[in-house]
Amino acid sequence: MKQAGSSQESFSFKHRIQRGIRDLNKWTVFTVLILLFIAVPVITIFFKLFGGPGESWGHITNYLLVDYLKNSLYLSVLCTLITLVTGVVSAWLVTRFEFPFRTYLEWLLIIPLAIPGYIMAYAYAGFLDYGGIFSWLISPFGIENFKLDMMNVVGLSFVLGISLFPYVYVSARAFFLTQALNLLEASRLLGVSETKSFFKLIFPLSRPAIVAGLVLVLMEVLNDYGAAQYFGVNTFTTGIFRSWFSLEEPETAIYLSALLLSIVFVLIILEKYQRRKLQYTSPKSGRTSINHRIKLSFPRQLLLSFLVSLPVVLGFLIPVIQLLQWAVKTYTQVFNQDLLWLSLQSFGIAFVAACFTVLFALLLLYFSKWNKIYSVQSAAKLGVLGYAIPGAVVAIGIMIPTLSLDKTFIELGWASKFIINGTLIALVYAYVVRFLAVAYQPLESSSLKVNSSIPDSSKILGMGNFKTFFKIEFPLLKAGMLSAFILVFIDILKELPLTLILKPYHINTLAVKAYGYASDEMVMQASIPSLFIILTALIPVIILNKLLLKNG
Repeated sequence: MKQAGSSQESFSFKHRIQRGIRDLNKWTVFTVLILLFIAVPVITIFFKLFGGPGESWGHITNYLLVDYLKNSLYLSVLCTLITLVTGVVSAWLVTRFEFPFRTYLEWLLIIPLAIPGYIMAYAYAGFLDYGGIFSWLISPFGIENFKLDMMNVVGLSFVLGISLFPYVYVSARAFFLTQALNLLEASRLLGVSETKSFFKLIFPLSRPAIVAGLVLVLMEVLNDYGAAQYFGVNTFTTGIFRSWFSLEEPETAIYLSALLLSIVFVLIILEKYQRRKLQYTSPKSGRTSINHRIKLSFPRQLLLSFLVSLPVVLGFLIPVIQLLQWAVKTYTQVFNQDLLWLSLQSFGIAFVAACFTVLFALLLLYFSKWNKIYSVQSAAKLGVLGYAIPGAVVAIGIMIPTLSLDKTFIELGWASKFIINGTLIALVYAYVVRFLAVAYQPLESSSLKVNSSIPDSSKILGMGNFKTFFKIEFPLLKAGMLSAFILVFIDILKELPLTLILKPYHINTLAVKAYGYASDEMVMQASIPSLFIILTALIPVIILNKLLLKNG
């Protein structure tokens, strides 16, 4: 029996190999090459671990590593709580109830995404400092020289939470808008109150969508460098920068990167596991959206308006007002031709990198579709994990192999200087790896809307994959491609850790300029480049809201 069983397994294994060889085509090879191209940072970090850590690793493990772990954990937990409560409550209130200014607040709640966390940190530190706007507001009440100390892990958690809650708000609201009405009606017929229906029915059903938003929040929290460094909070990312630049120990930075990468992958696995274990579906119904909002008494409507307005005030109005006040004081020093040239450089780099990112996302999406090996199609999904890897880790994972490659070119006489490392090529490559998922998701969503029978019919008529794509699928993907491009463009414009490590010496960006001013204790001067970033980032916020309304 055992021999029969083993022979069957052997036959099955051989059959799979033969089928794999039979189905192998050029698209399979191209898909694998793209996946290897994207996986270079992770592969580099893994193999460099065998070289051992730097001299200061013992000091870090004895005195700093616990601090990095503790602060990262505190930040993750506190930011999760802030974004969960703010995002879910706001999404439910604007979806379920009618109150003054609701239609405006629906899209205004997304606007805090336009402000990077490090800029939010600069603004709040000034707002609550001695002589800040808050001190001026409370001075008529006889309170003088007031200062609220935010330069700690709690203050950092608030700043990051209030800038990142739209991730949860967007995913929760998208779910609430498509939730079947008959579930709520059934609970109402059973005499269940609105509050109980939310906690017992709607909230459990929305759990996968909310967790997806929270995972994005945690990725951004672990990626943050500018805000944590400015607030003096030791995290893994600040430790990586300190090891790389201050201690000049790439080996130690690699070990810290590997630890951080392990934490990120654990989060991804947990998120996938909970989605697999808890698959919620709602009954299909012709009425698929909450289109009958509850109208409460006028005092309660005012209360809801106040509650929903609060995240907008805290997450957008206060920091922008503070930045505008500083801009008025410093524009004569900062606003000049150099700043305009710097802005053009930033926009140019973001534009080129966004084009390449969208291109690689398209190639990965369609090459994996055109290949016939199912395991390669599944593996293609791994290509979008770059967004989960912190920018500092991606930068180190790219700097090391590009440096070795350039040295090899010089030794072989193929080049007289570095042609990849320390150039825009390495920086754009890092952006592609980091933000491929941002482009891939809207493109995949748009491609799923194309009826598969249409391209299949084209291929039956003798059209090749490329001709079918350009004649049929490409026109239908234009909206998704535009959304992907703009979202990637803004993310690149705001990215700080990756840009700080990989940017060429003669090139600067708005994000690095703002950070440079803040690091030199010139926070007021950081206001104008910060406002440039915010104003540009408002564009995808408006597009995102239109997409949500269209889907809702």
